[in-house]
Amino acid sequence: INKMKGVQLKQANEVRLFAHDVLDLGLTAKYTYGTTIPGTEDRGVCLYAGIAISEMTVIMESGTECTFRGITAGSFLPVLVTQIVSQPTGTTGNTSGEILALY
Repeated sequence: INKMKGVQLKQANEVRLFAHDVLDLGLTAKYTYGTTIPGTEDRGVCLYAGIAISEMTVIMESGTECTFRGITAGSFLPVLVTQIVSQPTGTTGNTSGEILALY
């Protein structure tokens, strides 16, 4: 079995599957789209979309670029990303709660 780094396959026993910190990526004072998300040197972050986002291109933890389309407000994206390539379509770029990085 090929296990992901740090995952033991028992969610209730694996505290790393639950968020313990957050960074509001919608605030330009805290994050600039197109740069590496702080704290993702060893592990990517999951994303929460607080608003509807038409299109968002990310760099996955593996290094692969991927575009997500039609993200609804209140969606949790259970993927591990290290970067949002550019400002997602539908975001304002300086509003709290638009996109949250969950650590």
